[in-house]
Amino acid sequence: MYGFTAATINLRGRASRWLARRHLLVGQLVDSSPDIVAMQEIDFTIGQGNWLTRQVNIRLSGDARRPYRIVQARRSGLRNFFQGVGIMTRLPIIYHDSLDLGYDGRVAIRANVELPAGAAGTRRQSLDIVSVQLHPGAAGAEARTAQALNLVGWINEKRRVPLQVIGGDFNEVPHGIAINFMRQSYRSAYAEARLRDPVATYPTNLVQSRSIESRCFDYVFLSPAVYRVTSASIFADLPGVDDDTLYPSEHVGILVGLEV
Repeated sequence: MYGFTAATINLRGRASRWLARRHLLVGQLVDSSPDIVAMQEIDFTIGQGNWLTRQVNIRLSGDARRPYRIVQARRSGLRNFFQGVGIMTRLPIIYHDSLDLGYDGRVAIRANVELPAGAAGTRRQSLDIVSVQLHPGAAGAEARTAQALNLVGWINEKRRVPLQVIGGDFNEVPHGIAINFMRQSYRSAYAEARLRDPVATYPTNLVQSRSIESRCFDYVFLSPAVYRVTSASIFADLPGVDDDTLYPSEHVGILVGLEV
């Protein structure tokens, strides 16, 4: 049996006071130190994903190149080319690829990572990690459902491995159509550990608007082959010491402990 931790967090790009909140995000990633982090809304114009990985590495080891490595995928189309998703991981990456989900250039990225010898009862086993962000907005339910269908088909038809962890901002509440579709083949890790999904993962006090309703948009889904969820919590949820409107992101993250 092998235990590890996986997380998902929407970075909010460089919007909403990025220069002020970036070290808050780094510090809370260092404190939780997940083995795998699925990230959404990465801004490529400022090298956000690479900067974040280097900073976390330096704080943990003094070496910008370890223990984490990052892989990223840009959204398609000129309008959104400098935005995307990524995966930051301590585990060795065997390969990675991505899928264009359409609808304003949304994209998913998959990293196939190597597990230690003896994990899952075998000499050598790998695990698929996916980071994704689905189409936003109240009118986007049909688009999100189509994207979820394409995502599940892609993961299970091309280079399929039994162990799968999907983290992301699905822009969909727990009873939404796309989430109900995901539940047909996958388990929500947080709901399995806590008997329900989070009440809300968006927004934090970083976004101060009375017109925004608090909702759960973020999930970590597991394939049936993942043996057990050992823990589940919210992370990246602490404000700045001297500013209760400064948070790591407009989303909180989800952190889960798993065994395979």
